[in-house]
Amino acid sequence: MADAGATCRRIALIGFGAMGRHVYGQLADDPRIAVTHVVVPPELVDGLRAELRGGPRVVGSVDEIQDAPDFVLECAGHTAVTDAVPRLLRHGVDVIIASVGALSERGVVESLADAATQGGAQLTLVPGAVAGIDALAAARLQGLDSVVYTGRKPPAGWLGTPAAELVDLAALTSAAVVFEGSAREAAACFPKNANVAAMVGLAGIGLDETRVTLIADPAVTRNTHTIAARGAFGELDIRTAGTTLPDNPKTSMLAALSIVRAVRQRVEAVVI
Repeated sequence: MADAGATCRRIALIGFGAMGRHVYGQLADDPRIAVTHVVVPPELVDGLRAELRGGPRVVGSVDEIQDAPDFVLECAGHTAVTDAVPRLLRHGVDVIIASVGALSERGVVESLADAATQGGAQLTLVPGAVAGIDALAAARLQGLDSVVYTGRKPPAGWLGTPAAELVDLAALTSAAVVFEGSAREAAACFPKNANVAAMVGLAGIGLDETRVTLIADPAVTRNTHTIAARGAFGELDIRTAGTTLPDNPKTSMLAALSIVRAVRQRVEAVVI
């Protein structure tokens, strides 16, 4: 962990699964950043304290964080976004969240915005596993006519989702559509894809207007995300085929790096 000097930004990390660990490792040697607290479920506290001995303080709740950090990173899942994040925002602490899919539930965006306004804090959503979010958000300023997101995964990537009830994933020999609907509906029906669908919807034309198609395709080996947008700005077509973290095939490496980038933007002299 970096030494907490006068110019060092103190941050707390919520969640220490595959993504949280990767983010922590990426930031560990940056002298401008000090991870002072890690928040995990109470039953995991003792084990992680032993593992990170001499490092950040491990606690079981954001309420146990001593001395308000400069900002907090959320890498823990939807429950953390709806439970811990509003409390932090109301106390004036900026938060960067990875679990954007939580905002697809009606009323969550508004409640988080109210909490941030009350505390004079800022909530930052990271693009995660998909590229082109910056361009999509910029295009929205002049008006968008349509936004379509297509998510394509190998059949094994849909195990444990409603897709398994629609098609025989093990027997697929050609691509099969497993969902068509709005970004909000996609996030609700396929929580494991909620972050990408919600991010595209929030950045662009809206959760209910963004059209989503999800496909199980035995011909692909990587999770593939495609965004097609049309509007006054012109046309945008962007495709991302990402790899996953080595220790968790369900977590996109780009999603973790998106968090790291958001943190470093807070300390860089030049921001892209």
